[in-house]
Amino acid sequence: MLTLDHVHFYYDKAQTIIDDLSLTINDGEFVAVIGGNGCGKSTLARLMNGLLQTRKGRVKLDHLDTANVKDVAEIHRQIGLVFQNPDDQFITTTVMDEVLFGLENIRVSRDEMTIRLDDALRAVQMEDYTDAMPHELSGGQKQRVAIAAILAMRPRIMIFDEATSMLDPQGREQLLSIMYELHRQGMTIIHITHHLEEVLTADRLLLLHEGRLEFDGHPLTFFNTVCLKDYGMDSPFAVRLHRALQLSLPLMADWKEMITSQWSTR
Repeated sequence: MLTLDHVHFYYDKAQTIIDDLSLTINDGEFVAVIGGNGCGKSTLARLMNGLLQTRKGRVKLDHLDTANVKDVAEIHRQIGLVFQNPDDQFITTTVMDEVLFGLENIRVSRDEMTIRLDDALRAVQMEDYTDAMPHELSGGQKQRVAIAAILAMRPRIMIFDEATSMLDPQGREQLLSIMYELHRQGMTIIHITHHLEEVLTADRLLLLHEGRLEFDGHPLTFFNTVCLKDYGMDSPFAVRLHRALQLSLPLMADWKEMITSQWSTR
């Protein structure tokens, strides 16, 4: 269980980034996080896995505390973070070395490294690119390698910090498919995104605004009750379609299924 207790953060005291934020994320949840530019989403991600330290309040993963230097390395191992720009994540010269780098740092045995390397690359469908170099990969492939490097560490939680924002539609679809599969296998997923159509299938939606938590609940409840224009956002296609057609059925994440269900009831 990941807990944030009255967390405050700022770079400059005159401008608060995270303002008295408290929440708990339970094991196995798929949580989407949205909000306008500068609302604190990326800062929140870094606070969650200990890359940043709170100015006030506590961030804890079960008994581990990001304020405790001795706990931070274990928190980093248990909470993986995939960044926005795939080009910023490669620090070695080949796919294999990228996945093995973290395992060497935590002194995994050579035999175990081989097993984890194979498992991680297979999970993201990159097993045929072991010897590939960064310039030979697409943006989506680089993101999948970044995920494999984290998966090899066997984390409990993965945070995707706008990891789909720089990808083409095919790359986004592939990355989302990996997220859903990892969640199906029991991993906790925290998906920070500005693509609102990506949040409809989440278990839970968090809306940040000026560093405060403005909404915490189910995505379909959010789109039915919150005025997105107040936060500078537009409704995803499924929501606009549901309203335009005045469908009698509840809003569904899959707009095609929603339309088919509407017709089948007549």
